[in-house]
Amino acid sequence: MTHATSQALKPWQVTTGGICGLVLTIGLARFAYTPLLPSLQLQTGLSDAGAGALAAVNYAGYMSGALAAAWIDDVRWRHRFYSMGLWMALLTTAAMALSTWMPAWALWRYIGGLCSATGMLLGSGLVLGWLMRHGHRPELGLHFIGIGLGIVVSALGAWGLSSIWPLWSSQWLAFAVLGLVFFVPAWAWRPPVPPPMATAQTTQEATTVSRRWWFTMVGSYFAAGWGFVISATFTVAIVEREPLLAGQGALAWALVGLAAMPAVFVWDRVARRVGDTRALLLAFGLQTLSVILPAMSGSLLAALAGAVGYGATFIGIVSLTLALVGRRSPHNPGKAMARLTLSYGAAQMLAPVVAGYMAQTTGTFQGALWLTAAVMGTGMALLATLPSEPSKLEQA
Repeated sequence: MTHATSQALKPWQVTTGGICGLVLTIGLARFAYTPLLPSLQLQTGLSDAGAGALAAVNYAGYMSGALAAAWIDDVRWRHRFYSMGLWMALLTTAAMALSTWMPAWALWRYIGGLCSATGMLLGSGLVLGWLMRHGHRPELGLHFIGIGLGIVVSALGAWGLSSIWPLWSSQWLAFAVLGLVFFVPAWAWRPPVPPPMATAQTTQEATTVSRRWWFTMVGSYFAAGWGFVISATFTVAIVEREPLLAGQGALAWALVGLAAMPAVFVWDRVARRVGDTRALLLAFGLQTLSVILPAMSGSLLAALAGAVGYGATFIGIVSLTLALVGRRSPHNPGKAMARLTLSYGAAQMLAPVVAGYMAQTTGTFQGALWLTAAVMGTGMALLATLPSEPSKLEQA
């Protein structure tokens, strides 16, 4: 994309392109697995441990992508890898339908994880950098509506496709075709490579953070990653395992996405009023409660309330944390986001394996949910040690 073309882009186009990129790389390349997991297990005999292992491999790919993004300084390569991730998100989704060989599934889930990292980190960094260079508010709430929309698309898509094409492989192929709808605007309105002078200018404006602040954020984001991946991987399966809730899994997953979409705006406004640290503490507390609810009760109300609470909070934690870190590294926000996300990715690799084996051993996900609540509580304790930052209103 030439510089002249980049100047012609409007803010709504860059934002819409980023949203569609997230729907494609996160909503399909990652989240399609969650609502399709019950039919995948039923029709192919995939075990709980195998399901958890595939989720862990997916996040191994995500972590590999985050590791690469953490060390790539050249924004041109960051742009190229983001563009490549858009293509590969389509291809890996379709490839899941080609066989039932576990190593092949693991390969596609790993590459899908790489795609997720390009959308979440490289794409978000390019969007945030574009906003800062053009004098717009440096927040990612609107951009991250793509995650909630991706969940809704995966949930409603799985619900509709299961009634049209009951065969699990047909559903994966149909999702790949659906992805073309989002690929076109994501590709056409990619955040452009910044001109050299803009890059040099923002490098001079770079700020530093203390080692203590950084490692505290790393620890709390690890806890956030643990809380995120358990619900992202097993929400539908948890609901479907309850005898009175069978058939309601897609509804619960759709509610996650529907709650996430408006939440991105709400958390930006909460942070403006109370400050980023206090807003993060509130989001952690509410997500912990949403994890505890289905562990305490097998009722539909508890399951749906937990789904809504999870959807309304995980997106806030991600958006607030990445935007906070990105603002402190304006010269290369995507790189700073990627470095922090390594801890998030580590949790995403470890948590589903632990939860899968716990569920297979006990026949229930309750123990995994209580463990997740404990990890989230530890993350809150870490955040509480940070000094509270003034709200935007107090700064004014």
